[in-house]
Amino acid sequence: MVTAEKLYEKLKNIQVGNPICQFTREHCELLLPTIERIEDLKREKNAIILVHNYVAPQIFYSVADYTGDSYGLSKKAKESDADIIIFAAVRFMAETAKILNPEKTVLDPNPNGGCSLADGITAQDVIRLRKEFPGYTFVCYINTTAEVKAQCDVCVTSSNVYTIIEKIPNDKIYFLPDKLMGENVINHLKEKGVNKDIRLWDGTCYVHEEYQPESIDQVRRNFEGVEILVHPECNSSVVGKADYVGSTSQMLNHVRESQRDSFFLLTECGLTGLLQSEFPEKTFAGSCTLCKYMKSNSLEDILNVLENPSPHSIIEIDPETQRRALNCVNQMFRYAD
Repeated sequence: MVTAEKLYEKLKNIQVGNPICQFTREHCELLLPTIERIEDLKREKNAIILVHNYVAPQIFYSVADYTGDSYGLSKKAKESDADIIIFAAVRFMAETAKILNPEKTVLDPNPNGGCSLADGITAQDVIRLRKEFPGYTFVCYINTTAEVKAQCDVCVTSSNVYTIIEKIPNDKIYFLPDKLMGENVINHLKEKGVNKDIRLWDGTCYVHEEYQPESIDQVRRNFEGVEILVHPECNSSVVGKADYVGSTSQMLNHVRESQRDSFFLLTECGLTGLLQSEFPEKTFAGSCTLCKYMKSNSLEDILNVLENPSPHSIIEIDPETQRRALNCVNQMFRYAD
């Protein structure tokens, strides 16, 4: 059971440089009625709440049943026996949960659950590209709509993209929509002596594309012994200066196992806040870079979709799109296992 004191103990060490991620005991007290009502409704309706690592920490540490990155949460959605799945993240993740659980009710509580990657390519774009690049295996990042997944062969996440593209037997790959991640895949495979013809769509994550290698140089000068952790959505010049490259959950596990005590993370600052809470004895350098879409989730909106979901918040997918998208996502699990 969540109490104001327990919640405050989890939140008090978070100092990521933005007022929306800083908490007092009084703030935690004010959150309790909403949290308690959500927990009551979860039990009443056999619902679970999946929360991405980038979502605001008061959600992460209060009502979440499962937390993690897109791959881990996709697996939890697949394994769930709940009747209702609430996905506190962005809309393409809720769609992925629906793809994996067509018989369940999947709710998106986010009123602004867009994504610069998912919004940057359409199913019609992929149909056109498949005509232009016959013989290519089309690999889509999970940051895509259900309609785009339905037009692709294999889905990947930031935690398995390198492994899966290397495993695909075809040497001709079209990767979409993240150009920067695709460039990092190309460089990674070249370092391993794997030669593939990889074509890329020109999409980016608006948060990760902002990071520049100069910021890493500055941090290394100011923090002796700092370990640099970078998300593969960053550009290759940034990735090339990193000590570790991985998904949010991979970064979390790396910090847990690392012998160092000072870190600089180049990813959305929700992860930095989470790590500050989990490892208060360690130091995390750097400023806060928010994803406006992930941070649009709120406890109030989660409560609203449990009490009275709007038509927009209920994820519905056309049956044929569902079938084809499921095949694409299942290919990911096949290659990743």
